[in-house]
Amino acid sequence: MTTATAQASPNIAFIKYWGNRDQALRIPANGSISMNLDGLTTRTTVSFQPSLAFDELIINGYEVTGAGLDRVSSILDIIRGLADISDRAEVMTENNFPSGAGIASSASAFAALALAGSKAAGLSLSEPELSRLARRGSGSASRSIPGGFVEWQAGTTDEDSFAFSIAVPDHWKLVDCVAIVSAAHKKTGSTEGHSIAGTSPLQEARLADAPRRLEICRSAILDRDFDSFAMIVELDSDMMHSVMMTSTPALHYWKPASLSVMNAVRQWRGEGLPVCYTLDAGPNVHVICPETEAHVVDKRLREIAGVTDVLVARVGGAAGIVNGEK
Repeated sequence: MTTATAQASPNIAFIKYWGNRDQALRIPANGSISMNLDGLTTRTTVSFQPSLAFDELIINGYEVTGAGLDRVSSILDIIRGLADISDRAEVMTENNFPSGAGIASSASAFAALALAGSKAAGLSLSEPELSRLARRGSGSASRSIPGGFVEWQAGTTDEDSFAFSIAVPDHWKLVDCVAIVSAAHKKTGSTEGHSIAGTSPLQEARLADAPRRLEICRSAILDRDFDSFAMIVELDSDMMHSVMMTSTPALHYWKPASLSVMNAVRQWRGEGLPVCYTLDAGPNVHVICPETEAHVVDKRLREIAGVTDVLVARVGGAAGIVNGEK
């Protein structure tokens, strides 16, 4: 039996990934920039066992079959091909944050799976290779392999579509205060959403403007320019959700409390508090601020009707092996 355990963090995208150039390989239609979220983790153990007749997946103590297992097996199949092995695997994984609610649980899940699975199979993949492997399970998982502030270059092929770090975690002490307005699993997942992005008449304009937004965001992070950062992050989030709302079928992830938080954040910034919002494919609002303001922002968010909890995460590091044995 060959076993390894890996841990990875979800990430919050500042410039969003929405829509694929190649659906099967998850080659994105545009590049994206994110930061890993420290303290929010997926821990995954992969055990290749000759005695198993098929792959097994256990998430937070519950066995998963069907499409969820198929998605994991597809990554294990790639690993088996690279390692030239045929054993099936038992995959045990757990999150310490809500899954399927717009906090990038699939990103941390497939980053941890790629690392634990490849290590358990006896492979020593480079960071770009791990990023590419994680991408095949979930596009945003490519960004949870490197640490800190991360850019995923879109690329045009499997070989050149991977993520890399543009700044280490302590380059800029930002905090993500995640306002939880719903912990329910969303009805339409990101994979389905990506496939219909092109049905929106707004997607073409969003993609055409993406290089400009990437440049502004990248420069703002490197220069620690919060004003420029806030402007582009909120614009990009609103543009992605505009595409979602005008797709066929339309995707409406916002809840009334999501709007309440967004409106409050804009008001606070107008009053001088350095803060901005962004939302992934879900109703929960990621409120970004400097670490020095996190306590104030956390307290204010909890006072908004409909906010049931606030998760506070600093900038996180790279995916890593917890233990590995042969």
